[in-house]
Amino acid sequence: MGVWEKMHSGELYDPMDSAFEEEHSRFMELLWQYNHTLPGEQGKRDELLRRMCAQVGEGCFIEAPFRANWGGKYLRLGDKVYANYNLTLVDDTWITIGSYTMIGPNVTIATACHPTEPELRRRNLQYNRPVTIGENVWIGAGAILLPGVTIGDDSVIGAGSVVTKDIPAGVVAVGNPCKVLRKLSGEI
Repeated sequence: MGVWEKMHSGELYDPMDSAFEEEHSRFMELLWQYNHTLPGEQGKRDELLRRMCAQVGEGCFIEAPFRANWGGKYLRLGDKVYANYNLTLVDDTWITIGSYTMIGPNVTIATACHPTEPELRRRNLQYNRPVTIGENVWIGAGAILLPGVTIGDDSVIGAGSVVTKDIPAGVVAVGNPCKVLRKLSGEI
């Protein structure tokens, strides 16, 4: 299995492998361009987002600055996804964000895992787990989503929460570690 396959299989691999250099540089340049557009250049920003990401639905908007290890290469966005400024993606494998999801400022979504075994870390190895966010989810400011988690449709993640495990659909979840506080009740 080659390094590209290992990157998405959950197997250990070296993220600094020279096989990644050219492709990584290309996506980082696109991300730099995105972050240096003028506020009135929304059309240019939309075009860059479509070039950067694997999938972009209609009406998506990510505020600059936007940070991503792979410049969004492994990001899939449904329709009308909104992310406030300072979205940080450790997008070393797939991040899927469902339609009508809103993300507050300073949110981090990570897919990369590092071994706890010291010798493996010394060799600079990592493995990745995809993150999936359902439709119509709200993620509050400063939340951190760790590798491998899934957040169900219509859920709310409170500001500052650290999501370490899956969150079911239709709930409010908060805290560190993030836990279900209550089911949604239709209240504002």
